[in-house]
Amino acid sequence: MRTDLIIVDDYCQKCHIDPDFILLLEEDGLINVQTVDGERCLLESELGELERFTRWYYDLSINIEGISVIRDLLGRMRNMEEEIRHLKRQLRLFGDSNLPL
Repeated sequence: MRTDLIIVDDYCQKCHIDPDFILLLEEDGLINVQTVDGERCLLESELGELERFTRWYYDLSINIEGISVIRDLLGRMRNMEEEIRHLKRQLRLFGDSNLPL
């Protein structure tokens, strides 16, 4: 078995979360679950985001739809921040060196 995969049932048991929560995230396209040798597995690279979603769901009582909206808004915000940095760099090229990065 690949070492970058984590079995969903094992993860849920260790983290005390309901496996149906993982299924809901997968159905909404928020995480990817792969089936390997009959076992549902998570990619290790997605654990950070999964942990964030878990906190939102269990600690803040945000439903799956809310998690999806928040994730999309945060992504849009990161894109806009990057665009602002890019535009500031372009302005600096045209002589306005007083703008902070």
